[in-house]
Amino acid sequence: MKKYKNCAELNKDYKGGVARSASVKNKGGKTKYKPYVSKELYDANKSRDRDKDFIACEK
Repeated sequence: MKKYKNCAELNKDYKGGVARSASVKNKGGKTKYKPYVSKELYDANKSRDRDKDFIACEK
């Protein structure tokens, strides 16, 4: 499982960030892209989830 250095790196591979599950709702405002859903990838990059809404690096 890939651990990204920062959100810029993660967003290169996953434009909308990474969600822990398909049912999570973004609470950080409007986003342009749908997040990629992967519990493993989210857990590896949990520190990138600044607002703790279970979506890392949402855009």
